[in-house]
Parts: sequence; C-alpha cells; structure tokens
Amino acid sequence: MYQIERKDYGYYLTFGDLIKADEMNRWVSESKQEMLSAPSQFGVFVDMRTLAPLPEDAQVAMQEGQKLYKSKGMTRSVVIVNSKITKMQFMRIAKETGIYEWERYIDATAVPNWEDVGVAWLTEATDPDL
Repeated sequence: MYQIERKDYGYYLTFGDLIKADEMNRWVSESKQEMLSAPSQFGVFVDMRTLAPLPEDAQVAMQEGQKLYKSKGMTRSVVIVNSKITKMQFMRIAKETGIYEWERYIDATAVPNWEDVGVAWLTEATDPDL
C-alpha cells in the first residue's frame, strides 16, 4: 500500500504492508505524473511505520523513485520507521541513490512527536540527529 499527498512543504508519502515490485513501479509511475506539477524545491515526508522490508526487485523501483524526487527538486526528506530492519534497508538505499546526505530517519517508537520533528527538518532544517 502506498499513498502520495501534497502538503505545504512538498509531499507526504505513505508506504505500508508488503509492497512488491509491481506496486512499487505503480508508485514510480504515479510519482512521475505528480512531478510534472511539482514546485522547484520541496520536502518529502515518508511514513513507513507499517512497511515490511522490501523484496529486492521492489528496492530497485524505490531507488528509481528516490532519484526521481531528488532530480525534480527534493531538498530534504524524512523517513519515519518502527523497525530497525526497515531503517537499515532504507539507509542503504539512500546511500546508493545519493540522497542520504539530505535524508533523516526517525524511530516513531522512540520519538513521541515524530511528525513535528520530521516537519521541522523539512521546513526549518532543524536536524533531528543533533
């Protein structure tokens, strides 16, 4: 399951459950359409608290999507997780796609105000890691 929502700061993406390659490819296609009207710079908030680790072929599509968002103006992104495995997987993917420097990870089980902290990173560059 995935969802793309437009927000004042850019985009709120939700990924949940088990996402296989065909569904991740649909997300990439839908994202390409969304990027046609994207602002020149924007932030991306990613809620993947319920996402299962991605199969390898779905990871390839996720990498394509990350590169797309970065190339179309993503300045910062924040990823909300509940799982150390998912966090490690997405940190590796971000390093491979070159967005790691602009991405922060927040464990929702440890940070009760995770949404506020994430939005502050996107809108004010308040680094949650500091």
